[in-house]
Amino acid sequence: MSSGLSFASTNVWPVIMFLAVIMAGLLIGNTIKRYVPFLRKSLIPVSVIGGIFLLFVSTVVKFTTGEYLFNYAIFCEGSSMSGVEILEILTYHCLAIGFIAMTLRKSDSKGKVKGRVGEVVNTGITTVSTYLLQGFLGIGITIIASFIIPKLLKASGIILSFGFGQGTGQALNYGSIYENDYGFVGGKSFGLTIAALGFLAASIGGVIYLNYHKKKGDIIIRESSSELNNETVEEDGEVPMVDSIDKLTLQISLVLVCYAATYLIMYVLGNLVGPGLVTTIYGFNFLLGTLSAVIMKEILKLLRKTNLMHRDYVNNFLLNRIAGFAFDMMIVAGIGAIRVDLIKDYWAVLLILAVVGVLATFLYIKFVSFKLFKNYQHEQFMVMYGMLTGTASTGIILLREIDPQFETPASENIVYQNFPAILLGFPMMLVAAVCPKSDLSTYLMMAILGAYFIVLNIILFRSVIFKKRNKEAKQ
Repeated sequence: MSSGLSFASTNVWPVIMFLAVIMAGLLIGNTIKRYVPFLRKSLIPVSVIGGIFLLFVSTVVKFTTGEYLFNYAIFCEGSSMSGVEILEILTYHCLAIGFIAMTLRKSDSKGKVKGRVGEVVNTGITTVSTYLLQGFLGIGITIIASFIIPKLLKASGIILSFGFGQGTGQALNYGSIYENDYGFVGGKSFGLTIAALGFLAASIGGVIYLNYHKKKGDIIIRESSSELNNETVEEDGEVPMVDSIDKLTLQISLVLVCYAATYLIMYVLGNLVGPGLVTTIYGFNFLLGTLSAVIMKEILKLLRKTNLMHRDYVNNFLLNRIAGFAFDMMIVAGIGAIRVDLIKDYWAVLLILAVVGVLATFLYIKFVSFKLFKNYQHEQFMVMYGMLTGTASTGIILLREIDPQFETPASENIVYQNFPAILLGFPMMLVAAVCPKSDLSTYLMMAILGAYFIVLNIILFRSVIFKKRNKEAKQ
């Protein structure tokens, strides 16, 4: 029996139109960057420029017609959600897909970090310590601001550590939790705006730092040749690039199977913990997605060892492309989803959060880099500053300006620091989930962030602290 579906129906085309406009935003962003000298020199990612362009167009449409661009029927007809909500969903899913693709990649961490475990661990501790510093200062700012703006959630300042430290997807996750569970009006747009300001701080601030030290003669900015950006497209033992099934299809299949497994894990955990923590569990989609990808890697290794699988199905080059696509989509969709009318009362707070966040991150990362990574202090600073105000990709972009061949260990540090960072940083995610429950819990969680920051820094500077004590004991 016919379902009555007609391909001439306007319900058939919204998804295509939706994706086409997002892709057009990326193309326009790329064009703008190429032809505007300031933007070309600023290292601002094309996805950020594209997202800001779409946000500008959508906001102009909102204030001239009364509705955001993506909420028009051509983008969401037949859907129970608005176009802006679809953008938020896209941001949410792209975060986990990007993490899964990155985790599935083959790595030889044992050989690369041999003899440098301490530096890798220190990088992970620095990452988490920066989150804690950003969260502590952010909560302090919003607590004070809440007395002037009563509808501002006191705990909302902790989103600074997710918007700056972890990017668009996590800023949206916690903004959504605070908006849906705690009535923080505009919470999602609040988080997305912090993330967008973080990208600008990473890109523009990074260029200012590079130019300043270039004039002082401390660093040399090198032009990287196209050869340095080439990756190994195919390694020995892998399935051919073109076979009975395309190799890209295999990579996408692995990623989506992992993500489906992630949903099953979240579904089971959600039923076990009860309705109070369901939203929090689903906010960890990227973390549980990473776990699913690790399990998938181990299964594939086992199949190779037992000769049940004779060829390697994982390809790093294509997984990097999938991750890059997912993160570009995440950023442009996340910035495009900002609803300016919902955060009009928060602009002063957002700018204060951004300025304080940039200064605190800059000074802390610089101090750590120059104290503990003396053989490559500028390189470590650049990659860490870029990562902890934007994303890991932003950090790599900045690092390439002074270390295009990745001769220093700085690039390896941010790759292999993920494991210690996840272990040490997981409690902070729980703190963020508990923080807005009451004023008392907000104050208590702020104190915990501060105490944890002190503990981690004692561990981080263990060599300096205990070296001084040993010298004093000898004297």
